[in-house]
Amino acid sequence: MYHFFVEPGQVHDNYVEILGGDVNHMKNVLRMKPGEKIIISDGFGHEYSCNVSELTEDSVRAEILERREVSVELPSRLVLFQCLPKGDKMELIVQKAVELGASAVVPVASRRCVVKLDAKKADNKVKRWQAIAESAAKQSGRALIPTVEPVMDFASSLKAMKQFDKGLIPYECADEILEDGQTRVSAMDQTRALLSTIERGQTVGILIGPEGGLEKSEVAAAMEAGIHPITLGKRILRTETAGLCILSVLMFQLEV
Repeated sequence: MYHFFVEPGQVHDNYVEILGGDVNHMKNVLRMKPGEKIIISDGFGHEYSCNVSELTEDSVRAEILERREVSVELPSRLVLFQCLPKGDKMELIVQKAVELGASAVVPVASRRCVVKLDAKKADNKVKRWQAIAESAAKQSGRALIPTVEPVMDFASSLKAMKQFDKGLIPYECADEILEDGQTRVSAMDQTRALLSTIERGQTVGILIGPEGGLEKSEVAAAMEAGIHPITLGKRILRTETAGLCILSVLMFQLEV
């Protein structure tokens, strides 16, 4: 059954009015007819089973058959701060991050990012990534559409992450920072201990470096901002894998 999102103001007592790009998609791509059943979410935890009743030039009217509260979202807000990767990797990252429960994705321009976007290109990219987020939200049955924020510079991303309850930075050299020869507590044990302190209801920011990794000075600046370096194991993960790895771990830990 097809799934669509609307603003709360489009939900009325007995029907939902669908507007915008979904109208063309329903009429000309899906070729929907009156009588077809669809699912509609308002992005605030309400879901509606509906019956398409009327398709006009600029709107679709769907009669409400059933209303229900949904609780498919994670109990914590996870935001992925992803340094810009090469090629179309960001599309994969956005898609999978949404499927894994991320509330938002923030593209970050760090020093070693190969990709350099001017304002116009950045705006077009963000619009493309937002469309991918919406599609992934529909496919995975999310109750809301995660946002893809405008591209941030590295310093701004650290400032934004200061507002979170926890900030994490997976780092390939975390062993050098975390391991303590006196206590003999491994970097992996310290990472497990830190992740176990994340509670439902908290906000968590995750900062992932680009293909060339983050510079040591950037990691140092992140730590000064209160962001915790963590390890993801003994293998070096690609930038498109690292964020999805930690999101998977947190999803499993936080899922009710």
